[in-house]
Amino acid sequence: MNNLPLSGIKVVEIAHIVAGPTAGLILGDLGAEVIKIEPPNALDTSRIGSSRNGSFFFVNRNKSSIVIDLKKPEGLEILYKILEDTDVLIENMAPGTMNRLGIGYKQLSTKFSKLIYLSVKGFLSGPYSNQTSLDELAQMGSGLAYMTGRSGDPIRAGASIVDMGAAMHGIIGVLSALYTRSITQKGQEITSGLFETALFFVGQHMAFNQHTGNENVPLPERHHGWGVYDKFQCIDGELVFIGVTSNNQWNTFCRILELKE
Repeated sequence: MNNLPLSGIKVVEIAHIVAGPTAGLILGDLGAEVIKIEPPNALDTSRIGSSRNGSFFFVNRNKSSIVIDLKKPEGLEILYKILEDTDVLIENMAPGTMNRLGIGYKQLSTKFSKLIYLSVKGFLSGPYSNQTSLDELAQMGSGLAYMTGRSGDPIRAGASIVDMGAAMHGIIGVLSALYTRSITQKGQEITSGLFETALFFVGQHMAFNQHTGNENVPLPERHHGWGVYDKFQCIDGELVFIGVTSNNQWNTFCRILELKE
């Protein structure tokens, strides 16, 4: 036992790459016991090849792991045994996979009525709900990459922000469901989407367009409302970003640089 807020909460993670495991990571950091389940001969692909760049080690800390063949009856029996006292299940498999294995939410909720079931998918309900996705696809499709790059040259962000953002949105749902369960004694299903997360990230730009009628300009080309808000190259070649966003900051800026005005 520990003194963290989710001490005593048990989580089963059937997830790979970044989005699903990040959800498990957050719950683990909050004190939950997280058990990562991987299939034989098909371990999390972020372990191997050129993609073995630290992401697996980063998003899978604070977890124990076990290999179970969920395609076999004996594997399912092992999973059912683990789920007997499990509070949260996390998955980010391709749409339909969990149902085909017999471990979708509706299938498990009949056995484990208190189970909170988080799915992190490419898209929420709609015409693309059965499609898979990736962080980069969500950034491109939502317009986030357009806002990050320059005109005609969309660029993905330098981190898997959509994967991690979708995980965080999912965890907000999980924490809410844990509170609700303390009252109702019932679990529930939660779904978080990569594309919808990316849309949330560009929401301020969509609101700007709707409010003003003006076309959004990529951030690197945008004129900001502040006089000093950019990166500058120093005499030694290093770069420094300076953002002056108030009169008090302007006065401080002038004082440090010994400027009269």
